[in-house]
Amino acid sequence: MESLPIFVRVRGQPVILIGEGEAGEAKRRLLERAGARIVDEAEPARLALVAIEQPEAVVAALKARGLLVNVADRPDLCDFTLPAIVDRDPVLIAIGTGGVSAGLAAALRQRLETILPESLGRLARAMAAGRDVLRRTYPDAGARRRAIGAMLAPGGMLDPMIEHSDPAVPGGSTGGIAARLEHVRLHSADPDDLTLRAARLLALADRIYHGPDAPPAILDRARADAVRIVGAAPALPLPGLSVEIS
Repeated sequence: MESLPIFVRVRGQPVILIGEGEAGEAKRRLLERAGARIVDEAEPARLALVAIEQPEAVVAALKARGLLVNVADRPDLCDFTLPAIVDRDPVLIAIGTGGVSAGLAAALRQRLETILPESLGRLARAMAAGRDVLRRTYPDAGARRRAIGAMLAPGGMLDPMIEHSDPAVPGGSTGGIAARLEHVRLHSADPDDLTLRAARLLALADRIYHGPDAPPAILDRARADAVRIVGAAPALPLPGLSVEIS
Protein backbone atom coordinates (compact mmCIF):
# COMPACT_ATOMS: atom_id res chain seq x y z
CA MET A 1 0.00 0.00 0.00
CA GLU A 2 1.70 3.18 -1.20
CA SER A 3 -0.98 5.67 -0.09
CA LEU A 4 -2.99 6.22 3.08
CA PRO A 5 -6.70 6.29 2.17
CA ILE A 6 -8.46 9.10 4.04
CA PHE A 7 -11.68 11.09 3.71
CA VAL A 8 -11.16 14.84 4.12
CA ARG A 9 -14.05 17.08 5.19
CA VAL A 10 -13.99 20.10 2.89
CA ARG A 11 -17.54 21.41 3.33
CA GLY A 12 -17.26 25.17 3.83
CA GLN A 13 -13.45 24.99 3.63
CA PRO A 14 -11.33 26.85 1.04
CA VAL A 15 -9.85 24.69 -1.71
CA ILE A 16 -7.80 26.17 -4.54
CA LEU A 17 -8.85 25.16 -8.04
CA ILE A 18 -6.66 26.04 -11.01
CA GLY A 19 -8.34 24.36 -13.94
CA GLU A 20 -9.31 24.65 -17.53
CA GLY A 21 -11.27 22.61 -20.02
CA GLU A 22 -13.15 19.41 -19.31
CA ALA A 23 -10.74 18.21 -16.61
CA GLY A 24 -11.02 21.50 -14.73
CA GLU A 25 -14.81 21.45 -14.88
CA ALA A 26 -14.91 17.87 -13.63
CA LYS A 27 -12.84 18.85 -10.59
CA ARG A 28 -15.07 21.89 -10.00
CA ARG A 29 -18.18 19.72 -9.99
CA LEU A 30 -16.56 17.30 -7.54
CA LEU A 31 -15.58 20.11 -5.15
CA GLU A 32 -19.04 21.66 -5.35
CA ARG A 33 -20.62 18.29 -4.66
CA ALA A 34 -18.46 17.96 -1.52
CA GLY A 35 -19.43 21.47 -0.38
CA ALA A 36 -15.96 23.02 -0.69
CA ARG A 37 -15.50 26.77 -1.01
CA ILE A 38 -13.54 27.16 -4.25
CA VAL A 39 -10.94 29.94 -4.15
CA ASP A 40 -8.17 31.18 -6.43
CA GLU A 41 -4.49 30.49 -5.93
CA ALA A 42 -3.79 33.73 -4.05
CA GLU A 43 -6.03 32.81 -1.11
CA PRO A 44 -5.06 30.67 1.88
CA ALA A 45 -6.04 27.01 1.73
CA ARG A 46 -4.73 23.55 2.60
CA LEU A 47 -5.60 21.69 -0.61
CA ALA A 48 -5.24 22.56 -4.27
CA LEU A 49 -6.49 20.89 -7.44
CA VAL A 50 -4.69 21.68 -10.69
CA ALA A 51 -5.84 20.82 -14.20
CA ILE A 52 -3.79 22.78 -16.70
CA GLU A 53 -1.18 22.16 -19.38
CA GLN A 54 2.40 22.43 -18.14
CA PRO A 55 1.53 22.56 -14.42
CA GLU A 56 5.06 22.18 -13.02
CA ALA A 57 5.73 25.81 -12.05
CA VAL A 58 2.28 26.32 -10.53
CA VAL A 59 2.53 23.08 -8.57
CA ALA A 60 5.99 23.96 -7.25
CA ALA A 61 4.70 27.34 -5.99
CA LEU A 62 1.71 25.74 -4.26
CA LYS A 63 3.83 23.06 -2.61
CA ALA A 64 6.28 25.72 -1.42
CA ARG A 65 3.36 27.21 0.53
CA GLY A 66 2.75 23.86 2.21
CA LEU A 67 -0.37 22.86 0.27
CA LEU A 68 -1.22 19.30 -0.69
CA VAL A 69 -1.77 19.22 -4.43
CA ASN A 70 -3.63 17.01 -6.90
CA VAL A 71 -2.71 17.38 -10.57
CA ALA A 72 -4.88 15.99 -13.36
CA ASP A 73 -3.18 13.21 -15.33
CA ARG A 74 0.14 13.73 -13.53
CA PRO A 75 0.41 11.21 -10.68
CA ASP A 76 4.12 12.03 -10.39
CA LEU A 77 3.19 15.54 -9.20
CA CYS A 78 0.34 14.51 -6.91
CA ASP A 79 0.45 14.57 -3.11
CA PHE A 80 -2.98 12.91 -3.20
CA THR A 81 -5.16 11.33 -5.86
CA LEU A 82 -8.92 11.54 -6.36
CA PRO A 83 -10.63 8.15 -6.42
CA ALA A 84 -13.66 6.97 -8.33
CA ILE A 85 -16.60 7.25 -5.93
CA VAL A 86 -19.68 5.19 -5.21
CA ASP A 87 -22.00 7.51 -3.27
CA ARG A 88 -24.63 6.06 -0.96
CA ASP A 89 -24.59 9.01 1.42
CA PRO A 90 -23.36 8.81 4.14
CA VAL A 91 -21.58 5.71 2.81
CA LEU A 92 -18.78 6.55 0.40
CA ILE A 93 -16.77 3.87 -1.37
CA ALA A 94 -13.57 5.19 -2.90
CA ILE A 95 -11.67 3.24 -5.55
CA GLY A 96 -8.15 4.39 -6.21
CA THR A 97 -5.32 3.13 -8.38
CA GLY A 98 -2.72 5.68 -7.28
CA GLY A 99 -3.23 7.49 -10.57
CA VAL A 100 -2.14 4.45 -12.58
CA SER A 101 -5.46 3.85 -14.34
CA ALA A 102 -8.50 6.07 -13.98
CA GLY A 103 -10.27 3.79 -16.47
CA LEU A 104 -9.88 0.77 -14.21
CA ALA A 105 -11.17 2.70 -11.20
CA ALA A 106 -14.17 3.86 -13.25
CA ALA A 107 -14.93 0.32 -14.42
CA LEU A 108 -14.87 -0.98 -10.84
CA ARG A 109 -17.12 1.89 -9.73
CA GLN A 110 -19.65 1.07 -12.43
CA ARG A 111 -19.66 -2.59 -11.40
CA LEU A 112 -20.19 -1.72 -7.74
CA GLU A 113 -23.01 0.68 -8.63
CA THR A 114 -24.97 -2.25 -10.03
CA ILE A 115 -24.64 -4.48 -6.96
CA LEU A 116 -24.84 -2.08 -4.01
CA PRO A 117 -28.46 -1.40 -2.98
CA GLU A 118 -29.79 2.14 -2.81
CA SER A 119 -30.81 1.52 0.81
CA LEU A 120 -27.19 1.37 1.96
CA GLY A 121 -27.24 4.98 3.15
CA ARG A 122 -30.46 4.39 5.11
CA LEU A 123 -28.87 1.36 6.71
CA ALA A 124 -25.87 3.45 7.81
CA ARG A 125 -28.17 6.01 9.41
CA ALA A 126 -30.11 3.23 11.13
CA MET A 127 -26.85 1.88 12.56
CA ALA A 128 -26.02 5.35 13.89
CA ALA A 129 -29.51 5.75 15.39
CA GLY A 130 -29.23 2.32 17.05
CA ARG A 131 -25.82 2.95 18.63
CA ASP A 132 -27.24 3.53 22.13
CA VAL A 133 -29.40 0.39 21.90
CA LEU A 134 -26.36 -1.67 20.96
CA ARG A 135 -24.28 -0.18 23.78
CA ARG A 136 -26.96 -1.04 26.33
CA THR A 137 -27.48 -4.53 24.96
CA TYR A 138 -23.75 -5.27 24.60
CA PRO A 139 -21.73 -3.25 27.14
CA ASP A 140 -18.59 -5.19 26.20
CA ALA A 141 -17.02 -3.71 23.05
CA GLY A 142 -15.95 -7.11 21.70
CA ALA A 143 -19.40 -8.62 22.19
CA ARG A 144 -20.94 -5.58 20.53
CA ARG A 145 -18.64 -5.87 17.53
CA ARG A 146 -19.47 -9.55 17.07
CA ALA A 147 -23.20 -8.89 17.36
CA ILE A 148 -22.97 -6.18 14.71
CA GLY A 149 -20.93 -8.55 12.54
CA ALA A 150 -23.66 -11.19 12.83
CA MET A 151 -26.37 -8.68 11.86
CA LEU A 152 -24.40 -7.49 8.82
CA ALA A 153 -23.20 -10.95 7.72
CA PRO A 154 -24.53 -12.51 4.51
CA GLY A 155 -28.11 -13.50 5.25
CA GLY A 156 -28.11 -11.51 8.50
CA MET A 157 -31.03 -9.34 9.50
CA LEU A 158 -29.16 -6.22 8.29
CA ASP A 159 -27.21 -7.74 5.39
CA PRO A 160 -25.96 -4.59 3.56
CA MET A 161 -26.16 -6.29 0.17
CA ILE A 162 -29.94 -6.67 0.49
CA GLU A 163 -32.40 -3.84 -0.13
CA HIS A 164 -34.02 -2.75 3.16
CA SER A 165 -37.12 -0.58 2.96
CA ASP A 166 -36.95 0.53 6.62
CA PRO A 167 -33.77 -0.78 8.30
CA ALA A 168 -33.56 -0.64 12.09
CA VAL A 169 -31.16 -2.05 14.68
CA PRO A 170 -33.04 -4.59 16.83
CA GLY A 171 -32.98 -4.48 20.61
CA GLY A 172 -32.18 -7.54 22.68
CA SER A 173 -29.33 -9.99 22.41
CA THR A 174 -28.62 -11.84 19.19
CA GLY A 175 -26.45 -14.33 21.05
CA GLY A 176 -23.14 -15.76 19.98
CA ILE A 177 -20.89 -13.71 22.28
CA ALA A 178 -19.19 -16.52 24.26
CA ALA A 179 -15.45 -17.11 24.05
CA ARG A 180 -14.63 -19.25 21.03
CA LEU A 181 -11.71 -20.46 18.98
CA GLU A 182 -11.88 -20.93 15.22
CA HIS A 183 -9.29 -22.31 12.83
CA VAL A 184 -8.38 -20.96 9.42
CA ARG A 185 -6.38 -23.41 7.33
CA LEU A 186 -4.43 -21.93 4.46
CA HIS A 187 -4.04 -23.66 1.13
CA SER A 188 -2.30 -20.68 -0.44
CA ALA A 189 -0.52 -17.48 0.58
CA ASP A 190 -2.86 -15.56 -1.72
CA PRO A 191 -5.61 -13.78 0.29
CA ASP A 192 -7.94 -14.13 -2.70
CA ASP A 193 -7.92 -17.88 -2.05
CA LEU A 194 -9.49 -17.48 1.40
CA THR A 195 -12.97 -18.90 1.75
CA LEU A 196 -15.73 -16.43 2.56
CA ARG A 197 -15.99 -17.97 6.03
CA ALA A 198 -12.26 -17.59 6.67
CA ALA A 199 -12.25 -13.98 5.48
CA ARG A 200 -15.21 -13.23 7.74
CA LEU A 201 -13.56 -14.81 10.78
CA LEU A 202 -10.38 -12.81 10.22
CA ALA A 203 -12.40 -9.61 9.92
CA LEU A 204 -14.20 -10.25 13.23
CA ALA A 205 -11.42 -11.79 15.34
CA ASP A 206 -10.22 -10.18 18.57
CA ARG A 207 -6.88 -11.98 18.32
CA ILE A 208 -4.98 -13.98 15.70
CA TYR A 209 -2.62 -16.86 16.54
CA HIS A 210 -0.19 -17.67 13.75
CA GLY A 211 3.22 -19.07 12.94
CA PRO A 212 6.27 -16.88 12.25
CA ASP A 213 5.95 -17.53 8.51
CA ALA A 214 2.29 -16.56 8.20
CA PRO A 215 1.80 -14.57 4.96
CA PRO A 216 1.53 -10.82 5.72
CA ALA A 217 -1.13 -10.49 3.01
CA ILE A 218 -3.32 -12.92 4.97
CA LEU A 219 -2.72 -11.18 8.30
CA ASP A 220 -3.68 -7.88 6.67
CA ARG A 221 -7.19 -9.27 6.20
CA ALA A 222 -7.68 -9.12 9.98
CA ARG A 223 -8.84 -6.01 11.78
CA ALA A 224 -6.05 -3.52 12.41
CA ASP A 225 -6.69 -3.62 16.18
CA ALA A 226 -6.85 -7.42 16.44
CA VAL A 227 -3.99 -8.74 18.56
CA ARG A 228 -1.40 -10.75 16.58
CA ILE A 229 0.21 -13.56 18.59
CA VAL A 230 3.01 -15.74 17.21
CA GLY A 231 2.41 -19.24 18.54
CA ALA A 232 -0.33 -21.78 19.14
CA ALA A 233 -3.71 -20.88 20.57
CA PRO A 234 -4.47 -22.03 24.14
CA ALA A 235 -6.81 -24.96 24.67
CA LEU A 236 -9.24 -22.67 26.48
CA PRO A 237 -9.77 -19.51 24.40
CA LEU A 238 -9.79 -16.06 25.93
CA PRO A 239 -13.05 -14.07 25.91
CA GLY A 240 -14.16 -13.09 22.45
CA LEU A 241 -13.27 -14.60 19.11
CA SER A 242 -9.81 -16.12 18.64
CA VAL A 243 -8.63 -17.37 15.24
CA GLU A 244 -5.69 -19.72 14.73
CA ILE A 245 -4.08 -19.75 11.29
CA SER A 246 -2.45 -22.97 10.22
